[in-house]
Amino acid sequence: MNDLPPPPPGDDRFDPEQIEAARKIFAGPIQFLKSAPSLEHLPSPDVPEIAFAGRSNVGKSSLLNALTGRTSLARTSVTPGRTQELNFFDIGTPLKLRLVDMPGYGFAKAPKDMVRKWRYLVNDYLRGRQVLKRTLVLIDSRHGIKDVDREVFEMLDKAATSYRIVLTKTDKIKATELDDVYAAVGEEVRKRPAAHPDVISTSSEKGMGIAELRAAVIESIG
Repeated sequence: MNDLPPPPPGDDRFDPEQIEAARKIFAGPIQFLKSAPSLEHLPSPDVPEIAFAGRSNVGKSSLLNALTGRTSLARTSVTPGRTQELNFFDIGTPLKLRLVDMPGYGFAKAPKDMVRKWRYLVNDYLRGRQVLKRTLVLIDSRHGIKDVDREVFEMLDKAATSYRIVLTKTDKIKATELDDVYAAVGEEVRKRPAAHPDVISTSSEKGMGIAELRAAVIESIG
């Protein structure tokens, strides 16, 4: 395991002013709004939304907690697939944006009808939500991009829905391995039409890349 290695090239895109402005926004009021088990339960599309997607057990809840500086905003569990609905969180007063915690995908042990329901919910939301500014697709740095991730990339590309790759759990691998994963993931996503070309490396446990991720979120809402 590494001990907070230097971030890979490209993670220094944001200047101190951007970092500080994003920090202030996420240091302000943040609250859970609602869970939506289906599209008819979505909140009114009146503010920009940033969605978080990823395989089950990729560390999505931990990343959301680190991003917002809270310890239990998003539920974490040792049981993959716990999040079964779209969970919305309001950021800022006055309201500036919403974060959307989406059901994890790729958990084979879940009942097939439940997997199908999650898939339809996620796909329909990502393809049809007008206020969705960007989807952050989380990739476990220990495993890299899997075929199930590529299926999500394909769906987002076809729908022309902007997305960006975020590597998680980067404190769990050696610095040299992280460099290799970062390069391989970057090379693949730069070939995809709807993907942001820059990858962000993060560690929820060590705090690496969290400030940059906040800045990237704020940048994406314009």
